[in-house]
Amino acid sequence: MSVTDTLGEIKQRAGEELARVDGTAALDALRVRVLGKKGELTALLKGLGSLPAQERPAVGAQINEARAWLTARMDEALARLQAKEREAALIAEAIDVTEPRPVPKTGASHPVTLVMNDLIECFTGMGFEVLQGPEVELDHYNFELMNIPKNHPARDAQDTFYINDNVVLRTHTSPMQARAMLTRKPPIRIVCPGRCYRADEVDATHSPVFHQMEGLVVDEHVTMADLRGTLTAFARHMYGPDVETRFRPSFFPFTEPSAEVDLTCPSCHGKGCRVCKDTGWVEILGSGMVNPKVLEMCGIDSHKYSGFAFGVGLERLAMRRYGIRDMRLLYEGDARLFGQLR
Repeated sequence: MSVTDTLGEIKQRAGEELARVDGTAALDALRVRVLGKKGELTALLKGLGSLPAQERPAVGAQINEARAWLTARMDEALARLQAKEREAALIAEAIDVTEPRPVPKTGASHPVTLVMNDLIECFTGMGFEVLQGPEVELDHYNFELMNIPKNHPARDAQDTFYINDNVVLRTHTSPMQARAMLTRKPPIRIVCPGRCYRADEVDATHSPVFHQMEGLVVDEHVTMADLRGTLTAFARHMYGPDVETRFRPSFFPFTEPSAEVDLTCPSCHGKGCRVCKDTGWVEILGSGMVNPKVLEMCGIDSHKYSGFAFGVGLERLAMRRYGIRDMRLLYEGDARLFGQLR
């Protein structure tokens, strides 16, 4: 068979296959088989040496013409197939915005947030104003204006995270009480919620990061009875009229006299367990009458004005309200726990 006849068969066969190819992968395989380095046309070119010298130019020209014709046809087919594949991909990836979708899962408020919001509602209803302050606090506000000077033994009980000698992570939200008394004149009625830090060991009732809400009232003729009445109203708002509370004498440098307030253990309901250390009670409040020395350091006449202050542990309130046995559950971020509180 002559080279011309062979070229005709190659072009006819390639044209028929081009009409049938349905993808770029099949087209690439055809291009390699016909036009590649080891393809059919390349084999014909290599065979030119066996032809008489006078025939080689004409046959070579026919082979190159066939190559150009096949290349053009294959390029046209490639453009057509690429457009087809691109259109198919766009259709496959299209999003039907009218198609109903599953309802996405939504988060739930953290138990501490729920309790904090409830407390804010409780105390603002009694005429308190909400103030917030920095978590990185000066020693002057965190300790000295709270009647805890440098080298005071009470500083050891705070287990403080020091940034430097004069800057700390606040151990309570009481610094906002000092800031308020320094910048305002009585009457003062404020609550100060926020995050606090102490170097406590992690267990069922303690954490190095926790939340408090401090309260302060300064006015004329404020007494311990006002403190007791305010905290009783708070307890009844949170847990109803049958909640059990207990006031115990205590000591804080910034209050005199001072008292601890306990609530019935949320885990055992007073029977005794590891959470309450078999006492049946969980401490949630420290309170007392503002120490006159604190009033004087903040520029308030302690002979004319008196006041009371209290600090509420929000984690313990949340545990009491939601029956959470271990404080560590509040920080593990388990959505199953929070989803139960909706």
